[in-house]
Amino acid sequence: MPLLGGIRPPIAVLCLLIVALAALTAKVLGPGEDTVVPKAVLSSQQHFAEDGAIALRASIDERVTDLERTAAALNAKEPEEPERVLSDLGRTYQKWTGTTVVDLESGKVLAARGERIPFAWLDKDVLTGEHALTPRMVRLETGDVRLMTMALLDAKDRPQQLLIASNSLSVPAINLGPFRSMAVVARDGEVLATEGFEQSEALNSDQERKELVFLQKQMSRLSDQAAERTEEHPVTAREPGSRGYPGVSGTLLGDDYAGRVTTAGYASLASSDPEEKDSVAAGLGLTVVAMLPVVQQQGAAETGRELYGLVAAGALVVLGLLAAAVLWAAVQRPLLRLFLESRRLARGDLTRPVAVPRWGEAARIGTALERLRAQLNGTGEGPGAKSGKVRLGMRVPLAATAVLLLLWCVPVGLLLNRTDGSVSVPATIVNDQRDRTDLIADRVRRALNEAQADLVSTSRLIDADDPDAAETLLTDALEEHTRYQALYVVDAGGEVVARAGGDPHDWSDDEDLPLVRVSGKGDRKPVIQAAAPVPEHKGTTLVGEVRVEFLNSLLKRPGLGEVRVVNADARTVAASDGFLAFEKLPGDALTDLVRAGNVRVGAGPVENGLLIRDGGDVTVAAAAPFSGGGIASDIGWTVVSSQDADHFEIAAYEREDRSVLAGMLGLAAIVVCLGWVHLVVARPLRALATSAEKLADGDLKTVHYPRYQDEVGAVVRSLELLRQQLQARRQNQARRPAEPRPGAGGR
Repeated sequence: MPLLGGIRPPIAVLCLLIVALAALTAKVLGPGEDTVVPKAVLSSQQHFAEDGAIALRASIDERVTDLERTAAALNAKEPEEPERVLSDLGRTYQKWTGTTVVDLESGKVLAARGERIPFAWLDKDVLTGEHALTPRMVRLETGDVRLMTMALLDAKDRPQQLLIASNSLSVPAINLGPFRSMAVVARDGEVLATEGFEQSEALNSDQERKELVFLQKQMSRLSDQAAERTEEHPVTAREPGSRGYPGVSGTLLGDDYAGRVTTAGYASLASSDPEEKDSVAAGLGLTVVAMLPVVQQQGAAETGRELYGLVAAGALVVLGLLAAAVLWAAVQRPLLRLFLESRRLARGDLTRPVAVPRWGEAARIGTALERLRAQLNGTGEGPGAKSGKVRLGMRVPLAATAVLLLLWCVPVGLLLNRTDGSVSVPATIVNDQRDRTDLIADRVRRALNEAQADLVSTSRLIDADDPDAAETLLTDALEEHTRYQALYVVDAGGEVVARAGGDPHDWSDDEDLPLVRVSGKGDRKPVIQAAAPVPEHKGTTLVGEVRVEFLNSLLKRPGLGEVRVVNADARTVAASDGFLAFEKLPGDALTDLVRAGNVRVGAGPVENGLLIRDGGDVTVAAAAPFSGGGIASDIGWTVVSSQDADHFEIAAYEREDRSVLAGMLGLAAIVVCLGWVHLVVARPLRALATSAEKLADGDLKTVHYPRYQDEVGAVVRSLELLRQQLQARRQNQARRPAEPRPGAGGR
């Protein structure tokens, strides 16, 4: 018989799958490995480092872009004095530690603001060649590292000047939460900047100072490891099938001290879309490391947990043996008996009666073979005789086998290791949800501030008296600034003087209203507007409408769940997933969380995290109101995030997922193997039973072609040989002359 044909292979495969599933069940449903730190906590540190890397990359890229745009705007207008250039630059963008304008021909410093910039690094290679004016890191005499960004001022009728701006590679100004520290690491593992470590002088005891020294050493060691790992290619460093952060990221586990073990997440700076847009920051080889000491788990297994896997595996083996026995007794054995009996009859051995199975299609075929044997032997009933048919078919043992295996799959998949609302969620996860939400709020606030700052920079170039030139300028600005969907200039009477992009919405020049506002209730999308007054034209305002999709893209972060931006009335303005404009938050708990977060405590509103237990559901939520500087800090918006706790890699949820997986694998084994038996045995056997009965009833014209090279096919071939023998016997009887009866005739 062929290897993949007949009844034996599916039964053998079913037995192998049951044994393999039993072994897997004993392993994954038994006692888990003792983990020092829950996987969910480690993953949270990785996501935190990714968020920090995104914030640092965006900050560096924005500074480079802003300097280049400023230089382009200055080159397009009448030359200005260097002091005026730096003064306007400082008022528009408060982001550089020092700015300088240098005459390229003489090397003389024409103007300087802020921190003094050294020029020992400024040589021919910096100003010429393929990488001319590329931002680079420079070490100051104090040992600090600065990122130097350059832009060429090349106005008409004026010698070329070089605009240089320096900024520190400090940790992004984000809320690290208690006990967490963050570092910016160079390609060689050198720690360039840290945040979150307390000053040694501020500590009250030697024990605290020893712990501080320990944590600083841990940060140095983990930074070396992170820098080494981020040298890998993102594709090879990432686990197969995983997506999310475009750069290299991961987790590290350090040493323990006083019952707490240091955990760290790391992430290299990477472009938000490497295939479409290059990133200056991504080419600097920087890595962000976030470190947090957490309480070490004891790893004590739950009582009886070590028996769960063995009991479930043993039950599966027992039920699997019963299922295999049913298939062997009700399907394989009768079929093999029919195969042997049909082959015996085809060889001409008609002496012994056919051993007829007791029921099903096999009984029908066996009865038909016995009738054919009698016809060939000349001792049985004629072709018109009928035989009783047994209605119970091959589907009964298949159904019985499925029921036996489902008795294991259903309880394991739906009842074993089920969780409820009492699942313990580490406090670190709730704190990280809160801190990461605050980080997202900071990103959105900074993005709106940048949008308004870009409008301020553009407004200085607008000539409201020349609408055509203003529209040309707005069109160029719209192509350069992808965050806007429309730009337009509104005069004191509210009339649009010049526009570019989509249809403008109404703008009220009310001094009591903020320069960043949202409107459009009743529309499909909210209308987010930012504005800047046009200098020397009182009442004239440059308005830019920020794309909602731009804000939505800032909210999409793995491991944070659904993220929304709501206004002061807790109505949705933007969301990481689909949303309706100004819809309410899902659930009263989130609305109350937003209101609680906007209650002023001390200097202002604060972020809040919450663990919501509603029946059997557990949700981790956080709300972070806008805070900090900039024009968008007082518009009353809040970032809200929420996600189900079953998305975390917590032991209880992992056991539940493994139980469901085991049940699904058992169900897949049932479908595959029993479906296989049904297709290659049950259906062909039903057709064979019908053909055998027709042949026994006298249908000698229908030729029987075997479709399968297995036991059923062998019985079909034997049936065809019997048909040919019956046909030849009938033809011989027709040609034979009539013989006189014995004793008849006269003397």
